[in-house]
Amino acid sequence: MSQDAPTNTIRAQAFALGHYATNCYLVFDEDTSEGWVIDCSWGPKPMIEKARELGLKITKIILTHAHVDHLAGIDEVRKAFPDAKVYLHEDEADWTSNAEKNLSAGHGQPFTTEPADVLLKDGQTLDLGTTTWTVHHTPGHSPGSVTLHCPALNAAIVGDVLFHRSIGRADFPTSDYDQLKKSIKSILYRFPDETVCMPGHGEPTTIGDERRYNPFVPDPSVAAR
Repeated sequence: MSQDAPTNTIRAQAFALGHYATNCYLVFDEDTSEGWVIDCSWGPKPMIEKARELGLKITKIILTHAHVDHLAGIDEVRKAFPDAKVYLHEDEADWTSNAEKNLSAGHGQPFTTEPADVLLKDGQTLDLGTTTWTVHHTPGHSPGSVTLHCPALNAAIVGDVLFHRSIGRADFPTSDYDQLKKSIKSILYRFPDETVCMPGHGEPTTIGDERRYNPFVPDPSVAAR
């Protein structure tokens, strides 16, 4: 599943928004016009306009984690789609109201907002059209980082856990480098090699490519072949 190409009736379109070109995604079903917003950085207007142009009914606003560059546009998105519920992992339940934890205080513009409507748990499933997405708790970059995996589409939205031949930062006060590597190796690397990973920054990648070439989390079973 590429970012812009249809797979069955599900499409995913990325919008690089804000100061750090954060990938914010519209994921939607062409048949039903139901859609999700995944992460919402500064300046989400292009994403909002595209959703309206497509006539989408946005039902969920899902945060892969609650760092400010994935959160800063949430008030605009909520205003645009007032019926949508906000989803966030339970380990970051208080981050929307804590500028230190969501890292906005360090930007000199502390940002806080209302709490999430629904707290996600590991193993929870979410349905979009005929597809089912599993929530995998993948901590390390932040305590409540999640990956959304749809086996039927060979697709995963990974937030800032895994990038193209790189990994998420682990130098923040609430980060854990060893835990981040464990999340990648024990969870993401169990997905099929053809799984397309849509990260929070940069270009998409595949599990197979990362297992073979990622210098931070090499897979010895692949390297030995």
